[in-house]
Amino acid sequence: MMPSLDNAVAVPRQAQPQARGSAEGRARELYFALYADPLNTARAGEAWLREQIAAVQDIPADLPPTLAQLPAWIEARSEAVGIQYREYLAARKGGAPLRYFHTKAHALNFIKSVAPTKLVDGSWLYGMLRHWDSPDFHPLIKTYLEELGEGAPSKNHVTIYRKLLATHGIDGWEQLSDDHFVQGAIQLALGHNAERFLPEVIGFNLGYEQLPLHLLITSYELNEFGIDPYYFQLHVTVDNAATGHAQKAVQALLDLMPQVGDRAAFYKRVLDGYRLNELGASTNSVIAGFDLQDELVNILAQKSTVGKNMHSDYCRVAGRSVNDWLAEPGQIPGFLSALESAGWIKRGEEVANSRFWRLIEGERAEMFGVFSSYEQQVLRDWIVSVPGTAVKPERTLTWRARQRTLDNLGGHAERSTSFPERGLIRRRAARDTESDNELGLLEQRVAAAAGKPEAMALLLELMTPANHHGAAGLMATRMYTQLLDS
Repeated sequence: MMPSLDNAVAVPRQAQPQARGSAEGRARELYFALYADPLNTARAGEAWLREQIAAVQDIPADLPPTLAQLPAWIEARSEAVGIQYREYLAARKGGAPLRYFHTKAHALNFIKSVAPTKLVDGSWLYGMLRHWDSPDFHPLIKTYLEELGEGAPSKNHVTIYRKLLATHGIDGWEQLSDDHFVQGAIQLALGHNAERFLPEVIGFNLGYEQLPLHLLITSYELNEFGIDPYYFQLHVTVDNAATGHAQKAVQALLDLMPQVGDRAAFYKRVLDGYRLNELGASTNSVIAGFDLQDELVNILAQKSTVGKNMHSDYCRVAGRSVNDWLAEPGQIPGFLSALESAGWIKRGEEVANSRFWRLIEGERAEMFGVFSSYEQQVLRDWIVSVPGTAVKPERTLTWRARQRTLDNLGGHAERSTSFPERGLIRRRAARDTESDNELGLLEQRVAAAAGKPEAMALLLELMTPANHHGAAGLMATRMYTQLLDS
């Protein structure tokens, strides 16, 4: 007789969690390799993934020991988060300060720091697409399709996040530390090795799709700084425990648990996948790790690689030329101190009082365009701050209030949910643009497929983590979504 899962599975709870970051090492390199060339790097991803699974063995998992207890566990977890969020809102209403972000630069830095993970959102489920003909896989497949917005650009999670980065001039995330790429690399490695790691994919998905408190607070506080929280709010709604991804995650485990094989061994691997969520940089760690001056120094150090040869010698600070100050990145903190001592920067005052700021922003600013809007925000917050005291929050409209103002002025703040109307497999004459030609060619190829299996195989090639947010990938997602249940 097959052993009962209820008796055979024991979830370890006594061990202490390892520090996040035990997966550090090659994550960034693997991340970009799996993103750009998964066919030739999937095996490297598999080997690295096995190392990470070995690294999480001693981390306790708070999943219940039996499948029958999972629905109640989800409900209790969701209720606990809801209670904590209500307490947070009550505290804020009573005058408590923001919990996460001290300045707008801090909030924007968070968006930058989690970009490697958010830009491959849902990728751990990519490998499920090939199982379109098995209803047991549909909860996972539909979760992936919803991460892709079912082909609507305004709902595709990666498209939304890319727009968020562009709106605030946030770039350079590719140079973040290896720790920032661990979660993204895990997700890509799972997505491109799904056949070998199905239990781990299920477990990772089960952990990732639970609604965390930090998501709710993040959405609330980003809005207060005038930053569109839509990406984060979208996850609050789609991850709900009643009908959302959290519920689908449980259903997938119930459907795919083996009926004849070793159920206890399968569930142990599910727990391993669940624990993988603990590796690498987290929301809380990147928020806690932000230092305003360190970020400004990093920005100026990156600028110095080009700027060290671009300044005239007539401009001198503390007896040294600007080129001399910028010759070595290690001199940047001293350069900032010299600018302050010379009166070029007046800390604790409005930025307009600092001559250095006027070089950057203004009608005839000599350094116009040198600093992105994100970098300007970091500099602005640093200038107005007083060393040793909290930064006074910049007065700004919340994002929602700003949208209402635009509405009153006749603006169009609402998000369009439309996308180019094209037939499922209908042939259409090529248009003038290259994009329309590509979409027309895709329609023709799908229409010419020998049957549904061939059509689905063609479509899923365009729905990879690297391609799904492009025009062809979005159209392929819409077609796959319609064909899935047809």
